[in-house]
Amino acid sequence: MELELEHERRRSMEDVREVCANGICMSTTEVEAKLDQGNIQEAEASLREGLSLNFEEARSLLGKLEYQRGNVEGALRVFEGIDLQAAIQRLQPSLAEKPPSRKGRFRTESLHAVSQHAASLVLEAIYLKAKSLQKLGRVSEAAHECKSVLDAVERIFYQGIPDVQVDNKLLEIVSQAVELLPALWKQAGFYHEAIIAYRRALLSQWNLDNDCCARIQKGYAVLLLYGGVEAGPPSLAVQIDGSYVPKNNLEEAILLLMILMRKFILGKTQWDPSIMDHLTFALSLCSQTPVLAKQLEEIMPGVYHRVERWNSLALCYSGAGQNKAALNLLRKSLHKHERPDDLIVLLLAAKICSEDSHLAAEGVGYAQRAINHAQGIDEHVKGVGLRMLGLCLGKQAKVSSSDFERSQHRNLSAALRYAKQFIDETGGSILKGWRFLALVLSAQQRFSEAEVVTDAALDETAKWEQGPLLRLKAKLKISQSLHMDSIETYRYLLALVQAQRKSFGPLRNFPQAEGDKVNEFDVWHGLAKLYSSLSHWKDAEICLGKARDTKQYSAEALHTEGVMCEGRGQIQEAFAAYTNALLLEPCFVPCKILISALLLKIGSKALPVARSLLSDALRIDPTNRMAWYYLGMVHRDDGRIVDAADCFQAASMLEESDPIESFGYIL
Repeated sequence: MELELEHERRRSMEDVREVCANGICMSTTEVEAKLDQGNIQEAEASLREGLSLNFEEARSLLGKLEYQRGNVEGALRVFEGIDLQAAIQRLQPSLAEKPPSRKGRFRTESLHAVSQHAASLVLEAIYLKAKSLQKLGRVSEAAHECKSVLDAVERIFYQGIPDVQVDNKLLEIVSQAVELLPALWKQAGFYHEAIIAYRRALLSQWNLDNDCCARIQKGYAVLLLYGGVEAGPPSLAVQIDGSYVPKNNLEEAILLLMILMRKFILGKTQWDPSIMDHLTFALSLCSQTPVLAKQLEEIMPGVYHRVERWNSLALCYSGAGQNKAALNLLRKSLHKHERPDDLIVLLLAAKICSEDSHLAAEGVGYAQRAINHAQGIDEHVKGVGLRMLGLCLGKQAKVSSSDFERSQHRNLSAALRYAKQFIDETGGSILKGWRFLALVLSAQQRFSEAEVVTDAALDETAKWEQGPLLRLKAKLKISQSLHMDSIETYRYLLALVQAQRKSFGPLRNFPQAEGDKVNEFDVWHGLAKLYSSLSHWKDAEICLGKARDTKQYSAEALHTEGVMCEGRGQIQEAFAAYTNALLLEPCFVPCKILISALLLKIGSKALPVARSLLSDALRIDPTNRMAWYYLGMVHRDDGRIVDAADCFQAASMLEESDPIESFGYIL
């Protein structure tokens, strides 16, 4: 504050050498000398006599001099000695009335100009009083004073400030007060009042210039996005029939930011890169990246470097699921004549390629380049590159030249090496690294070691993020035939999920991958499968019923119901349950396999249907060992012994490397 006062003091020494009013100018030297001696009344008398001012006007000008000299406390004492509201009331009629006729127009306009100058002095006094209070830390009082400036202006110009015949100084004071008021309310911690002030600033006729209006719109948008206070829709009094009315903070902030972008595109305001940053954040929150892409496309060339524009557009298109367009832009960005070694772009390109088997080979190249360039300060990114490399290699395996070759791609030794390297590179800070290591160990039938890894991960993981690890631990217990331990783990997991739901509420939703979250349905369904495998049908039915209470229509629940029916010899009911599951989810592989197994028991007439179902299951999940096994059974019964042997061999190899959970949970 001292630096600011010193700056204003120096500026006053240069600029405030004389004051003018009513067409008269006088030096401030004599007045300042009297102020230095503490003779406020004498200083005031000098101004009144020298400039033909009344008491309020002289005091207003005197307070301004004190403020500009850096004497904030002295200025406040001067301002507090003025009845500013009474002065405003006396000014109202002279400023509000219109010339009745053209006769005597010159005299009327002269009086109007004098009244505006007087109003400027008094309003500026209130504004500077608010600034003085702010500098002294009395922010709430400052806000009330600043609000009184705007109240006075609205009383004087009850139809809004006109575009013409208004003193520039008066417009400047009004603009400063309009911009200051919401800032004061925010500084004082009264965010609802700040919202009201922002809306008043933007909806009333203040005759603000474009730059001032843009600053107010930006400040309001920032408050809506990050203030943590729900604004609610504007009052009905300011709503226009047929116009768009924002329903919440996010919509109102986006509307303001898009208006600001439009102003820039039309050349009405200067470019402010933070506007685009805030708009990016806001549109990303509501998954409207296509709208963000359109905003980026409308910005004139030269504002962003072309590579930055390509990369931003690629992110937008990727978020909207338009991976082909995104990848084309990233290829341009990674061209040898552009920025071929940009780590973030390489990783994004690898991620997009990892989602398409036919692009996986290209993605391997991007991921490997990212790993090679992740050095020095970027070495922490190497772990992400390794994960992308693993994802791309996994997809690449799905387009191998033969079905048998696909099963050979499960190289667990290499997977184990990369999993350990990933944990080392990331310092064990990423949950998926631990889960992947545990799955690889389980695929090597090293269940006890996988459980040790899972326990270590639980020790390093926050309570609310332990769900996937606890689910994994429960399945590891089952693999070791420790069924009671598995039930206890599921019970603990159920308590965690229910506590989490109560803490965050049912409407709290986070954009997580399917394998990264565990809900109440998963737990009850896991218990139902466990009790079913133990032939505890009563307990299995209770748990399955609980699962259906949380998720009424589920292919997984119908699959478990079918398994229970089949286990009790109810074949028709089992077949119906499996069929219903496929009607609900046509690509649900477990039911395709079990229907095929039931068809095998019918005889040779059903073999073509069973073969078709199993072939489709392997198209969806090429590493499903049970699909390979039953396809081998179909070939055997159909007399195709060589094909059957290949299928059995693939099933046997996959059984030896089958994890307790699909790797797809973390890919």
